[in-house]
Amino acid sequence: MLDGRWKLEILFHLFGDDVLRFSDLERAIPGISQKMLIQQLRQMEADGIVTRTVHPQVPPKVEYGLTPWGRSLCPALDSLLSWGEAKP
Repeated sequence: MLDGRWKLEILFHLFGDDVLRFSDLERAIPGISQKMLIQQLRQMEADGIVTRTVHPQVPPKVEYGLTPWGRSLCPALDSLLSWGEAKP
């Protein structure tokens, strides 16, 4: 569920905020294409990690946030980050 180059980076950005617009995520992650960001978000949505909210307006406003189950990943990912920073 968390394989791939971008999913962990997307999750770290979503942990810091309740919801982020698609354009905010795109700006926050340099080097990711729109197609790849959409693909990764849709996979995480299908896995129950991310929620997607579409606001009916012009231009479309799409927001992404974490489900409660997705938010429960935070302590595990924080531990991985600490482990990586403690490398001798």
